[in-house]
Amino acid sequence: MRPRTWVLVLGAVFALLQLANVTGRDTPDSRNYVSYALGLRGDGKREAAGATIDWVCAGKSSMARRKQSVDVGLFLAPDTSARVAEACRDKLWREVDGRLRAGQTGGYTAPFSSPRFMRIFEARPGYPALLVPFVTVFGVTWGVWLAGVLVAVAGGVLAFLVLRTLGAPPVVALTGQVLFYVLPCGATAMRPMTEGLLLDLTLAALWGCALAVEGRGREGAALVGGALGLLFAVKHSQALFLAVCLVGVCAVTAVRRRGRRSELDRPLLLVGAVAGGGALVTVVVAWLLRFPSTADSVQDLLTCHFRRPDRARPWPEFWQLEANFWAEWLRRQFWEPLFLTGLVAGAWGAVRQRPAFAGFLFAAAGTGFLTHAAHPDINIWGGRLIVLAWLLPVIGLPLLLERLTGAAAAAVAVPGPSRRDTSVAQ
Repeated sequence: MRPRTWVLVLGAVFALLQLANVTGRDTPDSRNYVSYALGLRGDGKREAAGATIDWVCAGKSSMARRKQSVDVGLFLAPDTSARVAEACRDKLWREVDGRLRAGQTGGYTAPFSSPRFMRIFEARPGYPALLVPFVTVFGVTWGVWLAGVLVAVAGGVLAFLVLRTLGAPPVVALTGQVLFYVLPCGATAMRPMTEGLLLDLTLAALWGCALAVEGRGREGAALVGGALGLLFAVKHSQALFLAVCLVGVCAVTAVRRRGRRSELDRPLLLVGAVAGGGALVTVVVAWLLRFPSTADSVQDLLTCHFRRPDRARPWPEFWQLEANFWAEWLRRQFWEPLFLTGLVAGAWGAVRQRPAFAGFLFAAAGTGFLTHAAHPDINIWGGRLIVLAWLLPVIGLPLLLERLTGAAAAAVAVPGPSRRDTSVAQ
């Protein structure tokens, strides 16, 4: 089959596998995004809250039923899933009703939390806007699932396109697509949250960088600019992190090439200019729109989403938590070093096979560490904040495979001397 056919087949197989978990993927933040989407399509606060609560509690009920069915002490007991769903609905409706009666009716998001916390989600319309057509046509359950499938499958396709643009053979590029699906990127992209779109748009920016490295500066810069613009709508902090990191890569590359003219100079200059402009625009527009600031983010972290009084001296506490977090994070990584091994192997493959592109890949993966550093919470599900760092093995490991298979092919193509050659030499 042609490579494009394999791309479609792999995407279809991944999508079919996701039918095993249509519900139960939500997190506490998911209810905010789903109710935001329902508000965007015109639902009232109570209507949006009701549909969202039904979806969340149906997922909890399903998970409870599945968990009980394999619990050695409870699998013969009466089914408790209905009780779980009822308790879930009662709890969430008490919270929503109380806030609605208190007059918390602004914005598009249902009042599942305090107004100060909901402002964080109101500044992220990108993912809810994507959900609108899906939940309108297919309902909340299937609409959210289908949107997740689309986002996750697109991520694998983008990984394939990045590798093909870099000149990788089809098998190597398809390996990148598979790695996106089987590593935490795929599972995280399926979650009803922003991380899937962050992965996709960061890969789109990497595709633009790959085009620039291959000498197609205008197309690459346009793709980087478009990705940064969309990232601003999804999560403006990620747009800022990525833009700054790309500017840094272009600056370091320019310094290293100082005095040496190269065909890469103009494409890199275009990408650097677009990224620099994107960083500046992100800061200015976020300030004009009065998006939550870094200080708000730190208070959100230290006060458990503003459930406690603000900290009088937040920054010293934040830096202490930061140091503690990374020490514990490293300890856990050494305990199960799959992630660190993937990072090292991916970095090796990128540096050895595509050194001109390696810096851009490091920049994209580095935004995962920056995001987690901004939220040093060891309890966040599955390391979703650092998931962008997995792009390093997703792209780098196939390039390492290309190097290994190339070396093997060269060994086969250049056999050792035959007996006849040996006898003649003697």
